[in-house]
Amino acid sequence: MKRTLILGASPNINRYAYKAAHMLKEYGHEIVNVGIKKGELAGEKIHNHKAVFQGVDTVTLYIGAQHQPEWYTYILETKPKRLIFNPGTENPELASLADAHDIETLQACTLVMLSVGNY
Repeated sequence: MKRTLILGASPNINRYAYKAAHMLKEYGHEIVNVGIKKGELAGEKIHNHKAVFQGVDTVTLYIGAQHQPEWYTYILETKPKRLIFNPGTENPELASLADAHDIETLQACTLVMLSVGNY
């Protein structure tokens, strides 16, 4: 299974990051929640600092492009194999940075990928 860092994790049940966290766990993936909101999500703490986690396969983005620049270094230091730009998070600048660091980029929906079996 793929260890997935959810960037923009939120305990708000109406947010897609919330839905993704629960679905990732349902499908057997380990999750790491990182965001600006305090609390828990899918039984895991939401880390509101920028501690780099090791062994992350995928970073799935749930923060808009306007808020991503402060996270660029963090994402690159995490060294994921891939970066998923969920709908509304598309960012050509970050995609170029990721490509330059050999990080696969996808403009896709984590929820759809899981449901169709191509996560």
